[in-house]
Amino acid sequence: MGNKRAYIKPVLESETFVPQNYIAACGDTEYGNYLFECNAGDLHLHRYPYEVFTGTPKTDRWGNLEPNYRNYLGTYHACGEKHEAPTTSSFIDGYMDDTRTPEFDNIKVIIWRGKHNNDIHCTENLDRNSWEMAKS
Repeated sequence: MGNKRAYIKPVLESETFVPQNYIAACGDTEYGNYLFECNAGDLHLHRYPYEVFTGTPKTDRWGNLEPNYRNYLGTYHACGEKHEAPTTSSFIDGYMDDTRTPEFDNIKVIIWRGKHNNDIHCTENLDRNSWEMAKS
């Protein structure tokens, strides 16, 4: 009976992983792209019934809101597309007026001028944190 081995209790060793470099992950809002949905207004119109303005509307002497034509961008209709817009793009707070109605509508929107800064795309979703991100 002299050939018996002594029992050795198993030992578990672990290490903690500590990253040393930052790598941008998919959906990184600092360098990624939004899927900017051009959805403000009536999607079923193929003409341009909306006038778009930057900033805020002005108030007349009776307290009524009216367009501030110094901040006029142009006419617009919703294309319904989701455009890939870099998160570093300039997104402009503004409003639009439906020219088919006699009263001034003052619909708040966020405006994206497109890839070449020469177009008008608007969304009524004013919460940028809820905008969908493009998958990389």
